[in-house]
Amino acid sequence: MSLHTISRQREILEATGAPHLPTFQKCLSGHGLPTLQACGIDTLQINVGKVCNQTCTHCHVDAGPTRRESMTRETAVQVIELLRRTSIRTLDITGGAPEMNPNFRWLVEQARSLGRRVIDRCNLTILMTGEFKKDLPEFLAEHRVEIVASLPCYLEDNCDAQRGSGVFEKSIAAIKRLNALGYGMPGSELSLSLVYNPVGYSLPPPQQKLEADYREQLSRRYGIEFTQLFTITNLPVSRFLDDLLAAKKYDEYMQKLVDHFNPATVAGVMCRTMISVDWRGYLYDCDFNQMLDIELQHGSPRHLRDFDEAALSGRVIQTGRHCFGCTAGNGSSCGGAVIA
Repeated sequence: MSLHTISRQREILEATGAPHLPTFQKCLSGHGLPTLQACGIDTLQINVGKVCNQTCTHCHVDAGPTRRESMTRETAVQVIELLRRTSIRTLDITGGAPEMNPNFRWLVEQARSLGRRVIDRCNLTILMTGEFKKDLPEFLAEHRVEIVASLPCYLEDNCDAQRGSGVFEKSIAAIKRLNALGYGMPGSELSLSLVYNPVGYSLPPPQQKLEADYREQLSRRYGIEFTQLFTITNLPVSRFLDDLLAAKKYDEYMQKLVDHFNPATVAGVMCRTMISVDWRGYLYDCDFNQMLDIELQHGSPRHLRDFDEAALSGRVIQTGRHCFGCTAGNGSSCGGAVIA
């Protein structure tokens, strides 16, 4: 998104002329909850760029084949140096299609050599595209990278409606190839998590039940396996916000998120134990704040080169109405539902 578009989206989300929609902080206070605060940093989530081989309608990154934003080797080195001198256990790599960044494999190799857990947020089709299909799945398996892969439905038409024509077929082929390497198979240490997010304007169903449905349908129809299913709510950011506005569903969807606010989810939201890093090395509370350019608490370090683990571990998290997406129903995080 351009800065003009980011500014417009923030204005829409925080509009004071919408009295029926409380601010997120007011909702927290109304439930007797204090200001949202970090409780350490377990995960460094890096967005290595907006270049992607797909253009998904729900994408909060506004990624696609024509984007050019991409993390440089200099910034990638800063990421690894940060891991080397801190206690952060997990490097979570996202994009765009993170594998399209020229430093992706180097980041994986360096982080694994430091004994860090590495997560690749993969769109699956990249594993069947061009030069990537030659040995990328084998590379991920060799380095024991955990794969978190989007598959918004086990039905082809629903999946393709959200992610593009032919995506489902390629995704199934990619999962079969990953299964052949051991990913997602019973008893395997190679983790393959699938991600469901609603195709329309609803909240995700209960994660445990939907996982059972996915297992039955994918096994019966295609003979494929996976480790676990994550359900993630579509947050009103970037393309999905534009889609809500175009369909005149924005007020209805936001009211649904507010009405389903669950105070039990607040303690487990992902921003409390992570830091998000953009392709330039700037720091944010989460990937969604990053896309809306909502800066960290005033006075906090703003860039990787100034990273201060102690100062950031207890920071006050910056919130907005989009945060209702992470706290509605069973909650939503990069690791799926917040509560069972």
